[in-house]
Amino acid sequence: MKEFRNNLNSKLIPVILSGGVGSRLWPLSRSCYPKQYINLSEENDFSLLQNTYLRLIGFKNLKPPLLICNEDQRFIVAEQMKEIDIKPESIILEPFGRNTAPAIALAALYFNKQNKDPILLILSADHKIDDQNKFKSTIAEGLEYAERGKLVTFGITPKSAETGFGYIESKDILSESIQSSPIKRFIEKPKIDLAQKLIKDNHYKWNSGIFLFKASTIIQEIKIYHPEIIRWCEASLEDNLVDYDFLRIKESCFQNCPNISIDNAVMENTSIGILIDLDVGWSDIGSWKSIWEESSKDNEGNTLRGKILTKSVRNSYLRSDNRLIVGVDLDSLIIVDTDDAILIANKNSTQSIKEIVNRMKKDN
Repeated sequence: MKEFRNNLNSKLIPVILSGGVGSRLWPLSRSCYPKQYINLSEENDFSLLQNTYLRLIGFKNLKPPLLICNEDQRFIVAEQMKEIDIKPESIILEPFGRNTAPAIALAALYFNKQNKDPILLILSADHKIDDQNKFKSTIAEGLEYAERGKLVTFGITPKSAETGFGYIESKDILSESIQSSPIKRFIEKPKIDLAQKLIKDNHYKWNSGIFLFKASTIIQEIKIYHPEIIRWCEASLEDNLVDYDFLRIKESCFQNCPNISIDNAVMENTSIGILIDLDVGWSDIGSWKSIWEESSKDNEGNTLRGKILTKSVRNSYLRSDNRLIVGVDLDSLIIVDTDDAILIANKNSTQSIKEIVNRMKKDN
């Protein structure tokens, strides 16, 4: 296997954020067993979480991951790491979600308490990467910036006017000759009219949510812009309870952390941010439409999983766990049948599934 060298001696520790319920992929993804623990890949038999670590194998100085998840999912995370013969550095259990800034602060402070200063590679547990070698070589490029005290993030060239992603504006247009640029600004999930304007400007990339920096650097920057995050996360890690691979934090302290993303808390404000182009076939598997886009299709543009019989069906995704689905004269639909629920949706409206799931929660 090719070894990815960066000529640096810093340890590389993946920090895998495995929170969230993946409600836009209901009914397959549920709060008790979210999408990151499901095998949605056609390339192997591993879950999205397992692939998140496995695709890094080959890095020099790669260390076991630090995972962050909620209490209810702790045994799923531990078992899935065991299945791929990985003993995590630790599994930090959040009593409730407080978005990515507090989660990343917990990870950085965890190592700071041990007088360690590794480079942290922040990864979401639900991403799909097609070109894994190029992914590793791009991360290796970012390591040199991280070693020099920069906050590195990675941008994806937009394929469409997507309103479910954030956008990053770079000072320089990234190209084959210009691989990195200082960051000018972040734009949170825009409305469709703004998204249509952004994708026509080559200064803009989708925000991948992947970050790379030294633990000491991100602690320093969070202290500048949101010192209360560091204060409460430090308190949350005092006298914490180690239970096998799990690290429980103080709920009474963590609840005081603001609910804020690392983009809003730091990256929008910092002067040391660097954007690198990530042209690796990235997808966040955030909706049924994205799963259809990433899946193999028949001559009519359909992805069929399970017992499916079709006639005059086009550009659709049909999936059944058990029962037979028969589709006739359909176009651009998502149909997913599980043991206790059926989803039928227009393929271009799958971002709205989250609203339906929230309504079901509200109505018990």
